Amino acid sequence: MKNLMWLLQLLLKAAIFFTLFAFALNNQQEAVVHFFFGTTWQAPLVLVVLAAFILGVAIGVLGMVPRWWKHRRLAQHAHTLNTDASAKSEAATPTSADTPHGI
Repeated sequence: MKNLMWLLQLLLKAAIFFTLFAFALNNQQEAVVHFFFGTTWQAPLVLVVLAAFILGVAIGVLGMVPRWWKHRRLAQHAHTLNTDASAKSEAATPTSADTPHGI
């Protein structure tokens, strides 16, 4: 079963790779991107698409960083509260030697 899953993952990765490779081969014509103030960038279309994808991912990650920091801070705070509470409960729990007849 494990070998079958490994084979399926390998086939999926190969299919994705060959699809993207065919996309790159089919989009080698030059594309011109016009920016502000008359600035232009001329590159193969596949590079323009790749640059737009990378820029979108970078903006998305930067937009998520504050939320990740907030959740990390809250998780650390909750962990600190849990360890403090468990330490207090262990100190307050009577042991069998403290109770009569082990009850």
